[in-house]
Amino acid sequence: MKKLLLFSLLSLLLIYCKSESYDGKIEGLFDEISNSVKQEFAPDRRSATYEISLEKNSEINKFVLKGVTTELSAKESLLEKLEESKIEFIDSVIVLPHTDLGEKTYGITTQSVINFRYSPSYSSESATQTVMGTPLRLLDKKSYWIRAMTPEGYIAWVTTGSIAHMNRAEYSAWMELPKLIVTAHYTLLRESADDRSQIVSDAVMGNILALEGISGSYFKVKIPNGKIAYLNRAHATHFDGWLSSRNCNADNIIETAKQFLGFPYMWGGTSVKALDCSGFTKTVFYMNGVIINRDASQQALSGEEVDIENGFDNLQKGDLLFFGTKATEGRRERITHVGIYIENGSFIHSATSVRINSLIEGAPDYYDGSGRLLRARRYLNHIDKDNQIVSIKNHPWYFKQ
Repeated sequence: MKKLLLFSLLSLLLIYCKSESYDGKIEGLFDEISNSVKQEFAPDRRSATYEISLEKNSEINKFVLKGVTTELSAKESLLEKLEESKIEFIDSVIVLPHTDLGEKTYGITTQSVINFRYSPSYSSESATQTVMGTPLRLLDKKSYWIRAMTPEGYIAWVTTGSIAHMNRAEYSAWMELPKLIVTAHYTLLRESADDRSQIVSDAVMGNILALEGISGSYFKVKIPNGKIAYLNRAHATHFDGWLSSRNCNADNIIETAKQFLGFPYMWGGTSVKALDCSGFTKTVFYMNGVIINRDASQQALSGEEVDIENGFDNLQKGDLLFFGTKATEGRRERITHVGIYIENGSFIHSATSVRINSLIEGAPDYYDGSGRLLRARRYLNHIDKDNQIVSIKNHPWYFKQ
C-alpha cells in the first residue's frame, strides 16, 4: 500500500513538473512574440501604450491574454502570431480608451499647470505638463489617476481632479465658447472684479479660458471645471485674435524665447513656472501658435536636417540644436538636450535656467556642452507640412468636433 501511494505521488509530481515545463515554454514563446510586436507597433511608451501579458488561470486551466494597448494593429498582429504558434488562450485585451471610461473620453486641463507622470503614482518619474485649457484624450483610469494623451500625442498619467472629464457633446460645447488666452507670465483669477477679492486660481501664460463677459477692467471668465472667476483684462486677449496674429518666424521665436530668460529649469516642466530643455522649445513654439513634440529625442526627428559638419555657416535663426552622445558600435545615438539658435554661434536654452550661451570656444559665455552638439533641425519652413509641427489653427483638438 505504501509503495502504491508513493508511486501515485511520484506520478502526480511528474505530471505537475511536465505541466510547469509546458507552461514555461508557452510563456517564453509568448514573451518572444509579444516583444517583437511591441517593437514593431509601440516601441515608445511616450506615444503608444502596449501593456499585455499572458497569464495562466488555474481555475479554468487556460491561458488568458490580459492588458491594454492604444494600437489596434498591435493587438491584431499579436493575436495572429499567437494563433500561428498554436497557443490557445482567451482574449481579454482592451484597446484604449478603456470601456470603464464610458463616453467620458475627452478632457480639458483645469489648473494653471498640471503634472503628468509615467505611472499612476506620485513617486513615478515626471513626464510632462499641460496648462489650463489644453484639450486631452482620456484613455484609462486607475484609482485617482487618468492616463491621457496630449495634443502632441504624448501619453502619461495625471490625477483625475486636475482635468474636466467630458463626453463628445460636452467637449464640443466647450470648444464652441468664445475664449481668452493669458498673455502675462503670471496672473490671478478672483471671485469678483476687484484685486482684493478672494483668489480662485492662479493662471500662467498660455492658459485658455472661456469668456463670459466684461466687468470694468476685468474679464468674467469660466474655468474648464465650471467655476466663474475674474481676470485682469491687461493679462489676456481674445484667443481667436491672438491665434490669427501668430507669425511663427525666426524673429518672433527668439523674441518669445528671451521672455523666459532666467526662468528655472525643472525636469518635466513645460510652463513658465519652470521648464526643461525641450519643454522650453515646446512652450516657445506654442506661444507662437505651433504645437511640436514634447521631448528632445522626438523633436530631433522632425523638420529638416541642417548640415553642421563644417561649422555653423548653414544655421539660421530659429533652428533647433540637439546635443547628446554619438552612436557607437554597441550603442545608438542618444539625444539629451535641445536649444534654439540665435546667430553668430549663440543659442538660447534651458539648462539650470533659461540662458544664452555660445558654441564658440573661448567666448565668455561658452557652453561647456558644445562638444556634444550632434545635429540641427529647421522647423520654420515645415509648419503644417510635417505632422509633428502643426499650427494650433489647424489642430482639430482646439476647435469643435
